[in-house]
Amino acid sequence: MAELTQHPKAMARSAVDLIKTPWALIVAILAAAAILDPGSWVEVVVFAGKALMHTGQYILFAVLLLSYLKATGAEVMVARAFEGRETRMIFLAALFGGLAPFCSCEVIPFIAGLLALGAPLSAVMAFWLSSPLIDPPTLLITAGALGWPFAIGKAVAAVALGLFGGFAVRLLMRQGAFAQPLREYKPAGCCGCGPKQDDKPVWKFWQEPERRVRFRAEFVQNGLFLLKWLALAYVLEALLVRYVPADLIASVVGGEGVLPIVIAAIVGMPAYLNSYVAPPLLAGLMDQGMSAGAAMSFMIAGAVSSIPAMAAVWSLVKPRVFAAYLGLGVGGAIVAGILFQMI
Repeated sequence: MAELTQHPKAMARSAVDLIKTPWALIVAILAAAAILDPGSWVEVVVFAGKALMHTGQYILFAVLLLSYLKATGAEVMVARAFEGRETRMIFLAALFGGLAPFCSCEVIPFIAGLLALGAPLSAVMAFWLSSPLIDPPTLLITAGALGWPFAIGKAVAAVALGLFGGFAVRLLMRQGAFAQPLREYKPAGCCGCGPKQDDKPVWKFWQEPERRVRFRAEFVQNGLFLLKWLALAYVLEALLVRYVPADLIASVVGGEGVLPIVIAAIVGMPAYLNSYVAPPLLAGLMDQGMSAGAAMSFMIAGAVSSIPAMAAVWSLVKPRVFAAYLGLGVGGAIVAGILFQMI
């Protein structure tokens, strides 16, 4: 009798858990879009699908690499590589972040993998902040639309923001902040069953059944985690692009002085701002009276994050890390805008 009474409750709990998943939210959002605006439903789905397929290659690479390192036990080597070299890693992460062609969403799989492997949050934050800001193609497009001074200024701001964020997080970590930064993104193996510090990696992991099982478990769990949250992120991005034009958002931040720079960063952070589309858009707005400092602030804040990226990051890290990520992004954008305006 007890089983009969508990069974409906268990089913109800399972139904509630299913409704709370990102998959259910994606279905609900797309269903609402189909009902309220059936003419744009296909456009929204195609946009989100193409964006997810584009990022899928990065997700696949990151998850395969993470699963391989976990199966071989190489995360011990990764952890050792960061011991005593945190300062060097912050500098390298900020510098090489400028060469990585990742937007604020595409960089998330790599951030997840680095944190899961035990990389220090300070170095990860340096790469996290600098990578979405600039890369060689973006540099050329920005220079063509806004001139080389603006493009070089953005490149310098990208590295400077990465360094600032990395050393700021390092300072806070020394005060005891940001212990265990990940929220849900966990290794598939149970606590305590991973490799020990004196273990040696087994590069040909497929020769051992237990390691093959761990590789599959890591691949499925971590892959599904990133896939579901980035799928939701790109559905939100598709809605933003379709219903909230970037030029409408940017037009709010016209004028001179510090206040427009601050507003530009606050407005630019949640907005979707493609690094390839933004330079021509901002060039037109600057011709209409938008200050160079506000344009720089808006571009940096918009590249660092957006509502879709925030949704994915929120599911990945704990609230304090999330707040630091946003605070450093907005603060860095404001400082960069003010300095660029003064220069």
